Formats: sequence, C-alpha cells, structure tokens
Amino acid sequence: MELLASNHSSYPRIGDSPEQQRHRQAYTRWERGEISDEEFERVQDEVTREVIEEQIRAGLDVVTDGQIRWYDPVSHLARKVEGCEIDGLLRFFDTNFYFRQPVVTQSLRRREPVLRREFEFARSVSSRPVKAVITGPYTIAKLSIDRSSRGFDFLLQEWTRVVTEEISDLVSAGARVIQVEEPAILRNPGDWNLFKRSVEQLASARGEADLLLATYFGDATPLYPRFCRLPVQGLVFDLTYAPKLPNTIARLGCPLDLGLGIVDGRNTRMERIDELLPVLRTILPTIGSSRVYLVPSCGIGDYLPRATAFAKLELLAELKREAERL
Repeated sequence: MELLASNHSSYPRIGDSPEQQRHRQAYTRWERGEISDEEFERVQDEVTREVIEEQIRAGLDVVTDGQIRWYDPVSHLARKVEGCEIDGLLRFFDTNFYFRQPVVTQSLRRREPVLRREFEFARSVSSRPVKAVITGPYTIAKLSIDRSSRGFDFLLQEWTRVVTEEISDLVSAGARVIQVEEPAILRNPGDWNLFKRSVEQLASARGEADLLLATYFGDATPLYPRFCRLPVQGLVFDLTYAPKLPNTIARLGCPLDLGLGIVDGRNTRMERIDELLPVLRTILPTIGSSRVYLVPSCGIGDYLPRATAFAKLELLAELKREAERL
C-alpha cells in the first residue's frame, strides 16, 4: 500500500504578507478596468506557481493548482456555459462561504474548455504530480435554479455532459488523477440511482486517468457500501463529519484507492499526530486499497488563513511519515 500526502483541492490565495495580497489587489484593479484580462491572468499564474511551491515545501506528494482562478466551486464552470446565467449569492452548505448560483434556461453548451489550460499551467510549474479537481454535475445541478421547465433530471443530464467533456479534456491534457467533488449526494440519498448513472457517464471519459470521487460536509457512513460499488478508482471522505466511518471502513474494507480527510479543513485548531494515528491504525491494516491519500477534510482555500493551511499540510506530511512506521 502506498501512502501519499495530498492537498484536497483549494488553497488560500491571500496571505498576511504584502506580497501575498497581490491577487486581491489585482482583482480589484481588474474589476475597475484598470488592468487588462491578460495582466490579471499573469498575476493568477504567479500566485498559482507560488501556492504550488508552498504545497511542495510543506512536503506533499500530490498537489493541486489551489483553484486560484475559481470565484467559487460552482460558478467557475457555470459562467462559461451557454444556456446558463449566473444569479445572486447563496450559502455553500453549512459554511460561511457563498457561491454564485447558476440559472439554467435551456440546453447547455460549453463556450470553451474551462479547466484544461489551468491544469496544463499547473503541471508545467510543478515538480510533483498535480491532481485535477472539478465540482461534480450532481452537486452543480442541485445548487442550480431550473428555469428550463424540464426538471431536475434534465439539469443533471446537462451538467453531466458538460463535466464529462471537461474530464475528457483533462485526460487529453495529461491528467492522471482527477477528483470529482459531490458533497450534495450525502444530503439527498434518495437520488442515488440518478447519481450513479451520472458517475457512470463521467467514468466513461476517464481514459487512463484515476477518477476519485470526493464527498464532504456530511456523514458518508450510511452510503459507504454503495460508494464502493461505483465505477471509480478512489473515494475521498471527510472524516470530521463521520466519527463512525473509520470503523465501517475497517469492517467492510475498501477495494478502491482511499482518501482520508483526517485533518479539519475548516477549523484553525491544529490536530496532533497522537490523535490522528489511532484512526490510521484502525483503517490501514484491513483495507485492500493500493493507495491511501492523507488529505484535509475539504478544500482549505476559503476556510483557513494561509499560514494555518500551510501548517495543516505540513502536519499531513508528518503524519504520513509516522504512519509508514506502523
């Protein structure tokens, strides 16, 4: 079994130092029309390179681009899709973070690939493998407003097609690990059959890439056996919401790669190695996973100060070293 320390998805774009404020300053100037799209893009490239370097310096084996260009987890994709408008702000699950809500008016069509260029840049500046991350179609559909008068099934089919095209582009760009984030299914288990069909379509586009399915902000324990039967290569769980999940995983095993969201991505309190190792002692001896990723419980970009986020990633790297001695 291979243990890997990894970022989950996002990473703070703003820090305490003057240099780490430049994304916020550039965004303000861009909104005012004081700098061009190209100038703002250069700043985003610089900050992306910087946060990748920070993740590597923290000791991670797998990094992300930090989602520096993402306004939020939902509208980043939706704003570049025809047939969709962007409405006002809505709370993202039970957090103090807000996203801009998509309004679907008709059949959807991408104006252009959204994530491919972002992934290609991240890979070009990283000495470590880069995991591509995308919000899943079920979650986007659940958080969308339907003005097409065709119902949720239509929304899900449309967003599934859009995300499937994004996955295909990422595979063509060389992505070897793609994480699809689907937190909404934990709150709507009655939609499982619809959700399963959506995941099956996404999996058809993965090529040689590993497709990881991530959930968070909820307890995945009741659905765990069903998750294990999905046509994906790995599952990523938020353990901070699921105190019984480690024992369930240990009892049932896991035939897929496993991501353990063992460090709280929303809480500034620093965990201790001695309180995390018992969780790994429970899980690791009993599973059949080829790889286990040690990750924060969710994206840390919008919930933690940058210095704390860095310290939490350092903790994951240290936890990996300690776990390898078990």
